[in-house]
Parts: sequence; C-alpha cells; structure tokens
Amino acid sequence: MESTVEKIKVWFRFVPREGWFPQDTEGLWATTLGADTAIVQNIPFLQDGVAEGDVVRYQTDADGHHWAVGRVSTAGNCTVRVVPIPTGPLGRSSQAVHERLSAFGLGGEVFSENFPMVAFTAPAGADFAGIKALLAHGEEEGWWHYEVGCSTEDWRNA
Repeated sequence: MESTVEKIKVWFRFVPREGWFPQDTEGLWATTLGADTAIVQNIPFLQDGVAEGDVVRYQTDADGHHWAVGRVSTAGNCTVRVVPIPTGPLGRSSQAVHERLSAFGLGGEVFSENFPMVAFTAPAGADFAGIKALLAHGEEEGWWHYEVGCSTEDWRNA
C-alpha cells in the first residue's frame, strides 16, 4: 500500500508585538502525518514556540485553511532570529550573518531584502553553547540583535 505524503500550509495565530510586524498569522509548510497532525518543514519568522521538525496538531476550517491548535512533539531543534544592525559593521547584510553562523553548519532563511532578518534552525545536538556565545558576542560587537523564538532544555542549559 502506498502512503500519500501531502505538503500543506499550517497557519498560526498570535498577537502582534508592538514595534514588530503588524501580522497576526504566519503560515508554515508542513508534511501531513495523520488526519490532523503535520511536521513543520520550514523556519518560523514570526511564530514563537515552534521549530522546524516539530509535530503540530491542526484543525481545518470551512475554507480549507489548516490552523495550528498545539504542538504535539518537539524535534529538539531551536528557532533563532538574527537582524543585522544597519549602522553596524555588517550593515544590512544577511550574507554576513550567514557567513558568521556557517562555522556551526547553520543555514537559514532571509525574511526580505528590505528587512534582512535571518531565521535559522539550531538543530538538536548542535553546539548550542558555541552558537549562544557567538550570538552574544555579535550583539556586544554591534553586529546584530537576536532572539530565540523556540528553545529547548538543552539550549537553555548550554
């Protein structure tokens, strides 16, 4: 029997943060696992509390939109967002952010050319202590601001 793997967009609702983006939803690509569960396949730019590889439960509305209702399990990955400081030594270069994080084998996605925020997944088992030290060093040096959108106990203890 052949299994059918379906890619869907799972939508998340949240309260917009003051001084941040005005959006109150974000759609993430996911692969269905069952009738109401899917595994997140990309990095959230706005949604906190979920990371690439996590399994989420969703409900489908009358219009066919799949709305997340909770996280079922975590993959152990963390979501980190880095915004280069335009007046800092990296300027607005998302490429420069990528170059600094590449030592840890981290890729990432760029929000847009106008807002070069880099969102990346720090995978379970990565050098969390080293990544955290680099992030803190970059902030101290005026390279970037960063936030952790989803962390794990391993991340917090590193």
